Amino acid sequence: MSGFRDKGFGDRMSTAENARKAMQERFQARPGANDPAVAERRAARQAISAARDVRLAEREASKLAERTREAAELEARETAEREQTARDAAERIERDASREAEQKAARDARYAARKARK
Repeated sequence: MSGFRDKGFGDRMSTAENARKAMQERFQARPGANDPAVAERRAARQAISAARDVRLAEREASKLAERTREAAELEARETAEREQTARDAAERIERDASREAEQKAARDARYAARKARK
């Protein structure tokens, strides 16, 4: 282990100082807010955000239209079912009334036949 060297306090302090200086230089080397490249990136991000908002609004409008269409279809189907139920009930009532009239006519005919036999 001849290559191993125990770093002392001074070495550690100078390494930390060098790292701080390097970070500060990187920070200061960054382009400012008025730099054209920064403004271009900001404009691109805003355009992407606006496009995303438009797509979201379109998606929401599409969902709303779909829900409205489904609700209208459901309402139409329920109305048709209610009308069919009402027609079925009216037909049933008419059938029952005609059957009762036929039964009454048959009963009256039997009664008249019985009276005629006497």
